[in-house]
Amino acid sequence: MKKIIVLLTISTLSTSALAEETSWFDSLKSLVGLGETKEQTIEAPAVTKQSTDGLVDMLTSSLDVNADQAAGGMGAIFNFVKDNVSADQFSTLAKSVPGVEGLVSQMPDLSQLNSGSSEGFGGLLDKASEYSDSLKSVNDIKKQFEALGLKPEMITNFISTAQSYLDTEQGQQAKQILTDGLGKFLG
Repeated sequence: MKKIIVLLTISTLSTSALAEETSWFDSLKSLVGLGETKEQTIEAPAVTKQSTDGLVDMLTSSLDVNADQAAGGMGAIFNFVKDNVSADQFSTLAKSVPGVEGLVSQMPDLSQLNSGSSEGFGGLLDKASEYSDSLKSVNDIKKQFEALGLKPEMITNFISTAQSYLDTEQGQQAKQILTDGLGKFLG
């Protein structure tokens, strides 16, 4: 009796405007076992691979910097990470986020920069960096940001944005390497 009611419902709906919706109608017929059986293929969602292009885009939109500043600043940060993790770890990071080496090549060359002011905190950091490789690396990032027209205070904003960008299922390993490499910088 139930099949007759379902068949009558289907035949009534087949003459209505709703029958134009083929996928709905076919689904209903399949539900009661009257439709053609055809395999449905469900495509898995594409895994989004992080890239430095996406990171630069995120930096430019969220921090109000231009693409050259974003690329150069992240290049300086990735170079710091490169100096503070193993070659294998950095290689893993570079594979996880294609274009990392390209960003490193876009950071300002400090040999081309003037030494700048030796007054105030900047002068103290310059002097202290002569005695500590860690402080020298931190001072280099500061100078690279200044050369890009960025305030040194923005370094932590860049780092936070990069960590946020990598905070995906696929980016966890890269985020951990970035965080490990910045351990000396972040204190």
